[in-house]
Amino acid sequence: MVSLRAQFWEWRLPINTFGAIVIGLKEIWAHKFRSFLTMLGIILGVSSLVALAAVVNGMENGMKEALIAMGGLDKVLLRAQEVPSYQEHLADQAPGRTMRDVYALRHSAPLISVVSPEMGTDHLVLTRGDKSVWPSELVGAWPAVLDMNLHQVGHGRFFTPLDEQLANNVCVIGTSIRDELFGAPEEIGREIIPLGENVLIAGQPFTVVGMLAHYESEQDRKRRELAKKAPPEPAKTGPARSRGWGRRGGSWAFERKNRTVYIPLNTMWLRFRAAAGFNDTPDPKLTDIDLKVASLDQMEVALQQARNVLMITHNGIEDFSFVTQESATENINSAIRNARLSGGIIAAISLLVGGIGIMNIMLASITERIREIGLRKAIGAQNGAIFAQIIVESAVIAILGGILGVAASYGLVYLLGVLSPTQNAPEIRWSAMAIAFGFSAVVGVLAGIYPAIKAARLDPIQALRYE
Repeated sequence: MVSLRAQFWEWRLPINTFGAIVIGLKEIWAHKFRSFLTMLGIILGVSSLVALAAVVNGMENGMKEALIAMGGLDKVLLRAQEVPSYQEHLADQAPGRTMRDVYALRHSAPLISVVSPEMGTDHLVLTRGDKSVWPSELVGAWPAVLDMNLHQVGHGRFFTPLDEQLANNVCVIGTSIRDELFGAPEEIGREIIPLGENVLIAGQPFTVVGMLAHYESEQDRKRRELAKKAPPEPAKTGPARSRGWGRRGGSWAFERKNRTVYIPLNTMWLRFRAAAGFNDTPDPKLTDIDLKVASLDQMEVALQQARNVLMITHNGIEDFSFVTQESATENINSAIRNARLSGGIIAAISLLVGGIGIMNIMLASITERIREIGLRKAIGAQNGAIFAQIIVESAVIAILGGILGVAASYGLVYLLGVLSPTQNAPEIRWSAMAIAFGFSAVVGVLAGIYPAIKAARLDPIQALRYE
């Protein structure tokens, strides 16, 4: 027991930790260039880990914003599919998605809160004078499409039942369509609200009765607000830049909504069924039927209810399937997890290399200071004091490298934005910085253990004889 107690007191840690840190800083300062090269691995590892997390966070924010912009988690897409193999002999009898399905779902599926039939095409051009624009979608729809796709009418109105019944030539346009045909506010210095104006759709006159609200990502909104505060740039000469999907720098989901044109469903059927390639039958086929469930908690039950209804309207032929936004969310989460895991492994390897560098430099430092260590032990320094001193010096190098790495991560994120601009700005979070910094500190401590043990076990007599 006496020997164990003696060994414990011989290896006890020093009380003056602050003094040990000061000595470690002086040692680093005495060999500045060598210490910087040692910290470089930690700096690169920490900065790459924080920057990668920031890029992934930006991707995640953009994907989730786009998912919400396309209708939210309670939206379900009714998609056409090939009949299963056991029904191949009935393939020519498959009815596809028709208005019969819409009416049946509205009346016989109470767990489906909204049913939105659509006839859409991207083959028709809008013109006004000498200006023309191809919309992302020209959609014949019911007013239910507003709730389905989370649209808001910014000016004017949407269709009325009378517009649908009489197949009136009226349309509701997105802001990007307005910009292309009537002029963008930032170009002409004022906002034009084209209510009552006429445009031509495939040569047929339509009256604009409404304009949808402008949609943009949070990042685009911040960029636009900053642009308002900045001094105006001098006018540039030369040809104007082409305007299109990336003009506002927003994500594809928001720009798609801004470039959408809606007309009444009956108008689409009567005016453009030949031009858009729709079948000329008493029960016309639809390009889309979108559903919203009454409750996310009853998603499975609601889909089963809708499937039962559709199996009746399709005469038992299963030529349809459901695509939920929830499955898209799972895909997003899976992609984000994989990106974080792969990037984290790469950054961890970089930090490990930095730790090996710290261990190597601490071993070299011990070799240079053998006589100093021997002298300290000869005048009474205990093994624990020597051990702690080396550990503290190793940790100080790693902590300084971690601090510099966190600072460098901001520059790295900015550089990534310049070299490879993305719609979703990277977002640096404190949690990522804390994890990267903590990991660097742990690596520094672990890297100093072996050199510290080696220094503490030096024989003072042999150490004083070392040349």
